[in-house]
Amino acid sequence: MASTQSTGKQILGEAEIARSLVRIAHEIVERNRGVDDVLLLGIPSGGVPLARRLASALATAVGADRREVPVGTLDITMYRDDLGRHPIRVPQPTLIPGGTLEGRTVILVDDVLYSGRTIRAALDALGSIGRAAAVQLAVLVDRGHRELPIRADYVGKNLPTSRTEKVVVSLTELGADADAVTIAGGNEEAR
Repeated sequence: MASTQSTGKQILGEAEIARSLVRIAHEIVERNRGVDDVLLLGIPSGGVPLARRLASALATAVGADRREVPVGTLDITMYRDDLGRHPIRVPQPTLIPGGTLEGRTVILVDDVLYSGRTIRAALDALGSIGRAAAVQLAVLVDRGHRELPIRADYVGKNLPTSRTEKVVVSLTELGADADAVTIAGGNEEAR
C-alpha cells in the first residue's frame, strides 16, 4: 500500500529498499539461469514501480550489454474476492509486453504479501490471459498471516506482524516524499 505520509516505526528506508531489490535481482538471475525469457508484471499500485526498479536492478546484474527485462502491469480488480467489502477500485490497464505469456517466466511483483488473496486474484487474471511457462512471486515485504497456500519466491524483508498492525510501503513514484516501509499499530483494515 502506498502513501505520501506514514506514521509509525520505519522498518526499511530508501537504501534498504534498494539493497533488497538488488538482492532479489541476483536471486532471480541465479534461479532462472539468466533473464532471457523473464517478464515482470507489477500489481497496481505498489508493485508497478517496484517491478520497474527490479528491471533496472536485473539489467545491472546481468550486464550492460543485455536488454532490460520487459515490465508490464497486471490489473486484478475484477478477480478480487473482496469487491463487496471495500470501496470500488478503478480498474487499471493490464499491459503484457510482447502480447503473450507463452514460453515466458512471469514474475509477479507486489509490495506486501499478507493473506495471499491478492496473489490468488493475480493468478486468476494471468490464467485468463494465457499460459506462462512458469510463474514466480517477488515481494518487498512478507508480513505473514496467510489465508491461502501461497508463498513468495523472492522476499525483500520478512516482517512478522500482528493482524492489527498495518504495513505501509511509501514510494516516490506514487507521491511519497521518500521511500520507506513503516509499521503502524492497530487498524481494522490492516495490510
